[in-house]
Amino acid sequence: MRLAEIRMLRWMCGCTKRDRIQSEAIWDRVGVVSVEDKMLESRLRWFGHVRRRSIDAPVRRCERLAMESLRRGRGRSKKYWREVIRQDMVLLQLNEDLTLDRRVWRSTMKV
Repeated sequence: MRLAEIRMLRWMCGCTKRDRIQSEAIWDRVGVVSVEDKMLESRLRWFGHVRRRSIDAPVRRCERLAMESLRRGRGRSKKYWREVIRQDMVLLQLNEDLTLDRRVWRSTMKV
């Protein structure tokens, strides 16, 4: 994904690989944040929204579903949304208690 992103940024700047301009220089010139970082931010923003909802909200009821009788197929295990959020929070050194205060949560997870 990062390769496609830098290719588009080069195209926006009117540069080619033959110009031999480093990727970091292009990132500085354009002044945008990577798509991966924006995806992380939007995932955490939605997580904060979900955590601030009441426990009876349909979105929160889905968290409590237990799928013990579900048989998993062969191959690589699926990546669940909760696991991805947990990894993002470890990466940014956040905890779930911050979600209750919207202003603090938005300022800490902002890219």
